[in-house]
Amino acid sequence: MGYEEKILTYLANNYRKSKKDSGYNKTNRRTQLRPEKLYKKYNSNDGDFNEISRLNQAVNDLTERGFINNTTETFGTQIHSIFLVDEKILEIEKYLTDMYGYVSKDMQIEKLQLLVDLYKNASPICEKECELLLESVDNRKIPKNYEELDNVFKAISFIENNKKDLYIREVSMKVYGDSKFFENVTLQSVCALLRKYSDRTIEKNELIDEILLDYHIYKEPQKLFIRGNVVITISGNDVDLSGFSEGIEIMASDLTKIQSVKICASKFMTIENRTSFLRYKDDDTVTFYLGGYANRYQREFIKLIHQTNLSTKYMHFGDIDAGGFWIHHNLCNITGIDFALFYMSSDELKNEEYKSFLHRLTENDIARLKELKEMDLYGDIVSYMLENNVKLEQEIISLNLMN
Repeated sequence: MGYEEKILTYLANNYRKSKKDSGYNKTNRRTQLRPEKLYKKYNSNDGDFNEISRLNQAVNDLTERGFINNTTETFGTQIHSIFLVDEKILEIEKYLTDMYGYVSKDMQIEKLQLLVDLYKNASPICEKECELLLESVDNRKIPKNYEELDNVFKAISFIENNKKDLYIREVSMKVYGDSKFFENVTLQSVCALLRKYSDRTIEKNELIDEILLDYHIYKEPQKLFIRGNVVITISGNDVDLSGFSEGIEIMASDLTKIQSVKICASKFMTIENRTSFLRYKDDDTVTFYLGGYANRYQREFIKLIHQTNLSTKYMHFGDIDAGGFWIHHNLCNITGIDFALFYMSSDELKNEEYKSFLHRLTENDIARLKELKEMDLYGDIVSYMLENNVKLEQEIISLNLMN
């Protein structure tokens, strides 16, 4: 944006956010903007003279046009404040629209009304949300998710009326004509809305997109990956998996046919990443590929295993990072099983063999780790990670363990 567009957009937006827009203002406060908001070094000795001149010129031009007023320092020429000429708000918005493609509040309100008219009878959830949206229109309030509402309503109306078993990407094609748009853009918002109006109990640690299963929509054919000395009784038949060196994949749709799972080893271990699952092998450990946060089918399968294998030691092996520990925390909570951490300590981070594989923490890592630090189980390892700004992926550990 150039300074002209920045100045007018800021002032117009703030005017529309104020009570002056609805006529409820009790004091006639002017809508103002300080030049340092546009260029932070405006009043600094090391400010760029050319930049300051461009800003001043934009203010002078807009003042001559009658869109703004401004005040200068008492003993100087520097601009102190820039003020909107309220009476010119409609003219300013039209100018912004014509020159820069600006979408005014009136245009947004008009679009909201069109969305209400379009989706109010599309599905039960759309109807309820449109009632709320109509209140926003009447009160001239723009929802924070204004820009995505149309795409969210498109998906909600389709999903609520869907009666067929579909995969997420098929839904995306039918709704948007793009196989990845749903997953990449609207999935979280759509699932949050479906959860908001769900009449069933949502489990505390249930993944947000699991709600789609209630509407016959699936991410992909769900599979359970298990390997080791284990016997599964399915449809009355015992299946010994010890002869399958790489384990087997069980379709989640067959989960209801499984009567029992007998672990013929002392340990059962969930593994976060596929490469580590493929790499790690131990005759006295049955391994199970998790792939991230445990989904509904994995959760049910692990609970089934635990019911008849209470003396087995349960462990989890994942990345030594914020995500890895949150996955472990989630796994313990949703299964009710205390999974011990496997090679997920500060010892691995201190190990010279892994020194060249350490990564620095991101801002998001730090924020998520600070939450984990308050939990006794993760306190020591997380403190070390934060103090030394390090994390480590599990693939190098599993490779080292098998060498």
